[in-house]
Amino acid sequence: MQEIDLQNWNRKEHFEFFCKMNEPFYGLVQTLDATIAYKHCKREGISFFTYYLHCALKAVNEIENLRYRIVDEKPVVFDVIDASATILRSDKTFGFSLMKYNEDLNVFSELVKEEILRIEQTPGLVTRDDFRENLIHFSAIPWVNFSSISHARSFSYPDSCPKISIGKLIENMGRFEFSVAIHVHHGLVDGYHLGLFFERFQQILDQ
Repeated sequence: MQEIDLQNWNRKEHFEFFCKMNEPFYGLVQTLDATIAYKHCKREGISFFTYYLHCALKAVNEIENLRYRIVDEKPVVFDVIDASATILRSDKTFGFSLMKYNEDLNVFSELVKEEILRIEQTPGLVTRDDFRENLIHFSAIPWVNFSSISHARSFSYPDSCPKISIGKLIENMGRFEFSVAIHVHHGLVDGYHLGLFFERFQQILDQ
């Protein structure tokens, strides 16, 4: 983690302006083509959830503004961003996980498997006490093909982590697509950077 020199930061005015708002978060939704990614997972026997989470994290880590966070009311930039994904248990409750990003998909897949098993065996919502700010809050909503989404938030809590949600996989004449929603703190991230995220996410899905 490195603190940003606020006085010499070109986002100083943007940061201070949006930090004064009761709700500094905003969100966008875009439909992405998942055909290549989904067929690859089916062919190779890879968890589709794990695969697209890894793709999303790769895109996030490549875009500097999505690695910005606010710590002790100051802007900082992290070297690596991990994911806190909601994991559904067999009893239909869910728990918050911690899935540490690794560029190697095989290594990441094993970490995800271990974390899913840990959540299944751990009751409650908050299942660990070592969460940091270098996260995205991630949720899969595979039952709903949404075109918009909102999130429960406490405005008094100093949150600056992006929230990414992925909807139901839809097939249309042999092509597959899903909705991707991302909510971010406007003091750190603008629409331009979300455009970069969607573009890069699509490119990675197509690899």
